[in-house]
Amino acid sequence: MRMDEKTTNAKKNLFVSVKEFFQKDLVQYIVKRLFMFFPTLFLISILAFFVIQLPETDYVDREISKLIAEGEMITQEEADALRKEYGLDLPVHERYIKWVSGIIWTPTDSAYYRLYGSHHDWKYSFAYGRNVWDVIDDRLGLTILVSALIMLFQYGISLPIAVYASTHQYSLGDYISSIFGFIGAAIPNFILAFILMYWSYKWTGNANVGLDLSGFFPFLKSMVIPFLVIGTSGTCGIIRSVRAQMLDEVGKQYTLTARAKGVPERKIVMKYCFRAAMNPTVSGLGGVLSSLFSGSTVTAMVLMIDIQGPELLKSLQTGDVYLAGGIVMTQAILVVIGILFSDIALAFLDPRIRYSGGAR
Repeated sequence: MRMDEKTTNAKKNLFVSVKEFFQKDLVQYIVKRLFMFFPTLFLISILAFFVIQLPETDYVDREISKLIAEGEMITQEEADALRKEYGLDLPVHERYIKWVSGIIWTPTDSAYYRLYGSHHDWKYSFAYGRNVWDVIDDRLGLTILVSALIMLFQYGISLPIAVYASTHQYSLGDYISSIFGFIGAAIPNFILAFILMYWSYKWTGNANVGLDLSGFFPFLKSMVIPFLVIGTSGTCGIIRSVRAQMLDEVGKQYTLTARAKGVPERKIVMKYCFRAAMNPTVSGLGGVLSSLFSGSTVTAMVLMIDIQGPELLKSLQTGDVYLAGGIVMTQAILVVIGILFSDIALAFLDPRIRYSGGAR
């Protein structure tokens, strides 16, 4: 009986500890954000798929126009057969249901599972004649790596400059950082890319187009121009936002009280002011990720960087709807994950956020 009582008490204690854990404000906040993850992706998938279908012509129409321009004749029966083969004869909502249900789960007895051994069918790319996920996977790792490095470069440059500019307001360094920040924001990325490529060719005899994947240091060397072009375009906004927040925090009552009590200035700036000033910057991580994934498409084409942005543009131009939808969904998943992490980071930075929205 004693063993039974000990087992029962252990179960009760475990239940109580789990219950207390989920009653914590931070945990409740994270769970709420996790519950919002899948509905957000579902709404994005609906919007993305139906927007991609908006052009009046589809992939078959474009292929037929290309064949006619080359002097070949295509009958209506052949066009209908092609459209049926590609699954474009179904209404848009039926295509969407088949697309989403295939991504979520594909049965074991399906032809797709027998071919690829995967329960997630992303359909086939019309242009490549390959599985959509294989086409995406060819560029996904490089896209994430390039985006992560550029984001680290942006924040690694912007945050120290913003802290310096806020603690040395109206100094020469403050004016210089503002000038360079606004220049980076004002010059279009593709024009800056052409200028830097020209200077690189004049000085080194190499325009440094594309990425050198032969090794770590050659890769970093080939990333210099993308860092300067794509990275500097976002530094101005980060510098101005953090600088303004820092100036606001430095003048608040609690910092004046801390100085009066003899707290070192460095501790006041970095532990209190900088932490509070990071809130808007951390909350904007999702937008930064989105701009890096898709907003640098033209620059990536100019620099011949083989990432997802140019491939998405190409798939939209050719009407390759499943490839375009797959790329958009992949980027959406990564961006929503980035927003989720930024929300959790905000909850750690500022406990007040955990109680927002009537949580308490």
